[in-house]
Amino acid sequence: MSDDVLSHIPALRLFARSLTGRYGDADDLVQDTLVRAIASAQSYTPGTNMRAWLFTIMRNRFYNDRVKLARERPGAEDCISSVPTTPETQYWHVRGREIEAALMGLPQAYREAVMLVLVTGESYQSSAEILGCDIGTIKSRINRGRKLLQTALGEEV
Repeated sequence: MSDDVLSHIPALRLFARSLTGRYGDADDLVQDTLVRAIASAQSYTPGTNMRAWLFTIMRNRFYNDRVKLARERPGAEDCISSVPTTPETQYWHVRGREIEAALMGLPQAYREAVMLVLVTGESYQSSAEILGCDIGTIKSRINRGRKLLQTALGEEV
């Protein structure tokens, strides 16, 4: 595995998007992950799986922020600026939104596994390490996540 952090940014963005559900929040999470990785560079062991290390930092940061947000509760969710002003007209964009909504509708455990393995291309073993569970659990979550996605998108199972 390469120790080049920049090569992992696209995968980090995809995983961050699956966690946050918003593009701006995902970019902020990626940036915060990279800042924390640089600050903790001495804890990284060269030659190990940097991608998994970065994903673990991101996932931990996301859940720590969720706990903090639950305590602080800002009023940004009802802000009018978050409402889109013009509708999208392309069918592919609509289908993409349907897929995105189906992904975001998956239970968190299934969504994380699906995003890591199917979208970012992580191996089952690496995903199991990132999520802190057995490889069989990852395989099960992927299988169930696929079936839930097919059902949500109206495809035959």
